[in-house]
Amino acid sequence: MTEINHYLAPRGLPEALLALAGGGVTVLCGGTDLTPQTDAGRIRYAGTLMNIRRIEGLSGISASNGRVRVGALTTVTEIAENELIRQAAPVLVEAADQFASDQIRNAASIGGNICNASPAGDMIIPFLVLDACVELASWKDNAPQTRSVPLAELFTGPGRTVKRDDELLTAVVFDQPAEAFVAHFRKSGPRPALEIATVSIGVGGSLDHGALRNVRVALGAVAPTPLRARHAEAALEGKRLDASTIGAAVAGAVQDATPIDDVRASAWYRDHLVRVFTEEVLNRVAQDQD
Repeated sequence: MTEINHYLAPRGLPEALLALAGGGVTVLCGGTDLTPQTDAGRIRYAGTLMNIRRIEGLSGISASNGRVRVGALTTVTEIAENELIRQAAPVLVEAADQFASDQIRNAASIGGNICNASPAGDMIIPFLVLDACVELASWKDNAPQTRSVPLAELFTGPGRTVKRDDELLTAVVFDQPAEAFVAHFRKSGPRPALEIATVSIGVGGSLDHGALRNVRVALGAVAPTPLRARHAEAALEGKRLDASTIGAAVAGAVQDATPIDDVRASAWYRDHLVRVFTEEVLNRVAQDQD
């Protein structure tokens, strides 16, 4: 393990971004992913450990001009209990209710869950269904600069993203869903809230006279990154959720998934779960229109 020579606990974003610009910094927030990975030797601490938990303005949930903003330091518990989220995006609450234990939910931040970039990241899937973007901040020209990246374009591989080492994820932002928007989340496992997902799926769209429009389907733990299932989306867009449409969407989801064998499941079993979960979640969405 690399020796930690410096510890920082900035209160303001400029201080944190200046430290990142200097390089050699490991960012700590809740530590629920970082600590076990460093203990296992998969990640090495840099010379400076920076705890960002106290940075002002990076936590909380707000809505303005039709957009919902979730600060990066917001915990999974805060998402599950927030009334704005419950009204505007209950699919986030569904996922939060199946996230680890109460103790982990109280510590785990949404920014950390996303930046960990696990193909099985629970909260990533509902945010993909919401077509969210992330805000990435860095220090440039003597001031903080922010760029927006669609969440679907953030991940490049297991544990890897397009975020640069000098950038800090500051928020997740999405358009407030229309009143007709419905979405559901499903995760595998005999004890889903306490286990890493073998497969997870989220489906959302606006119900319009029996047809589903603006469809988003997201899959987790079936590819090197969490992904939008584009073939499944195409099979659903503008269609009524009858048996034929659901069957075509199931076939599309299987086409989008590229599962592997690992210690938690075989590729065959993951393929089976993609089929079962896609059908199950779409039937739940269909029930919402009755």
